Parts: sequence; structure tokens; C-alpha cells
Amino acid sequence: MAEDIFSVTDENFEEEVLKSDLPVLVDFWAVWCAPCRAIEPTVEHLSQNYKDKLRVVKLNVDEQMKTPSTYGVRGIPTLLLFKEGELKETIVGTLPQDTILEILSKHL
Repeated sequence: MAEDIFSVTDENFEEEVLKSDLPVLVDFWAVWCAPCRAIEPTVEHLSQNYKDKLRVVKLNVDEQMKTPSTYGVRGIPTLLLFKEGELKETIVGTLPQDTILEILSKHL
């Protein structure tokens, strides 16, 4: 995991994501999930190239079960974009990096 990607938990989700000054992209993932590993380069690209505009965090769905349930995460990988405490975008599956950037760009 890139050094600027932070892991969040059910306990700190509100503070780290919902109360963030920057938009936050939450990557819902699991260790055993091959598609999650497939989009990892895109997630790392976002964290490194948009760090002034976007905060990127990861939430392990096997260790943290309350938050995925709260936001209706049924499959992984799922990327949720929060801005000013509100859910703005839901991206499910392994989409191409360009598509993910296009979806997120209207909020950055």
C-alpha cells in the first residue's frame, strides 16, 4: 500500500472520511480479492497525483463490517467518493483508470 493511503476503520470512518476537508475516495477491498489488486495501481495513482485535491483511504471489508453494510457495499472492489460528508459517487468493479478519473474529476 502506498505510504499516503491510510486505512480506515468503522470506528474512525466518520472522523477520517465524513469530516474531511478534502473529498475522500474510499476503496473497499479484501486481501483475497484479485480484482481489488487489479485496481490497486489506479488507487495509488490517484493518491499520488491528486493528493492536494483528494484523500484516498482503504477499508478492509473482512475486518470492518459495519461501514460497508451502512453504505450498501455488496461486492468488491467498490470505490465510494465522499465530499463534505456526502456520498457523491459509487464505482463498482474494475473499471479502466481513465473511466475512474472521468467519474471523479467532476468532484475535484
